[in-house]
Amino acid sequence: MDKRSNKELWARRERAVPRGLSSLHHRFADTARNAALVDVEGREYIDFASGIAVCNTGHSDPRIVAAVKAQLDRFSHLCFQVTPYESYVELAEKLNALAPGPTPKKTIFLTTGAEALENAVKIARAHTGRHGVITFQGGYHGRTLLTMAMTGKVVPYKARFGPMPPGVHHVRFPIPYHGFTDDEALAALQATFAASIEPSAVAAIVIEPVLGEGGFYVASPYFLQALRRLCDQHGILLVCDEVQSGFARTGKLFACEYAGIEPDIMTIAKAMAGGFPISGVIGKAAVMDAPDPGGLGGTYAGSPLGCVAGLEVLKIIASDKLCERAEVIGAAIRRRLTGLQAAGARFIGDVRGLGAMMAMELVVDGDPQRPDAALAKAIVSEAAEQGLLLLSCGIRSNVIRFLPALTASDATITEALDRLEKILRARMAKAA
Repeated sequence: MDKRSNKELWARRERAVPRGLSSLHHRFADTARNAALVDVEGREYIDFASGIAVCNTGHSDPRIVAAVKAQLDRFSHLCFQVTPYESYVELAEKLNALAPGPTPKKTIFLTTGAEALENAVKIARAHTGRHGVITFQGGYHGRTLLTMAMTGKVVPYKARFGPMPPGVHHVRFPIPYHGFTDDEALAALQATFAASIEPSAVAAIVIEPVLGEGGFYVASPYFLQALRRLCDQHGILLVCDEVQSGFARTGKLFACEYAGIEPDIMTIAKAMAGGFPISGVIGKAAVMDAPDPGGLGGTYAGSPLGCVAGLEVLKIIASDKLCERAEVIGAAIRRRLTGLQAAGARFIGDVRGLGAMMAMELVVDGDPQRPDAALAKAIVSEAAEQGLLLLSCGIRSNVIRFLPALTASDATITEALDRLEKILRARMAKAA
């Protein structure tokens, strides 16, 4: 095959793909293994994006590849609603056993994170007989019409796509760094009950234990426990969206475990199958059984390829001790960034996260009220030139998030942080 260039492929992309689908990096992947990605021009990068937290087990883990190849030799698709297969049931059994809390669980598999969230709302409405849904500003739940309504950020996710489906209400997420506390957020929720929708009409409160696209702000145990009590008081279902935070990313299998709570429903996707498309809804058995037969499903839902990959991911998380590994990686990132803060990097306003779901928030001269989105964009670009792929995010677009493969070696993590530190120190010198 003739050698291709990133520039040539980008030109083809611009002609063939609509502008509404953006790509952060103008580099076309050719191969990827573990934490390394090679583009079509042969340049190698350390990947700290991992397909937006999908490849927690690294790119193309040979154990997952082998499991999927073996399944391909048997069959690639049947549709579980027509002819069921054992891998679906086995994966559901394992996740039911691993989900937080003592209540018996059941699980349905779907295809995308947004599909999981849509089904979580359907299940919650069927169980409660209520219609209302409360989500949080800065939360991201998908790009379908209902999940757009649930997402707490207009640009770019909702702009020009309205009107949104009714029944969704947003409250502020507690972000102490921005001066908005847990208690103020709980008071805002009570104000919503007083002004917008009565608690008896609310089917579900949906929350990301760690905001993903919103900037990696962590919901405290205090806040999640208060939500659990509030939901119990009013007969509301608590839905934890673990799409980005699940499967060992935070140092626990699921981030809500840090709060010691049992959600009524959890949504999962991304890292659950090492890159193969599958998502799921795990919930208390009595809740999950609320919809009538035929009310749930989908042609590709619970793909047999995704199911066998998901089973292998659970084995790898256990055998490679990836929860513990996430803690080690996260501590290394935190140590390096807080060290730079102490050395005078005033543009690093905050360093936060759980496990290896880490972020730094960039501000002007240490002021939390002066977000520096331009700096975040520049650092992502400069890092790519240095062979390090990063992602930005945040309510104010001024956050850089770190999502390395949990299987990355210490040497790889150190090299990536060395490259980042070189960029940040150059910024420090320029500001001096």
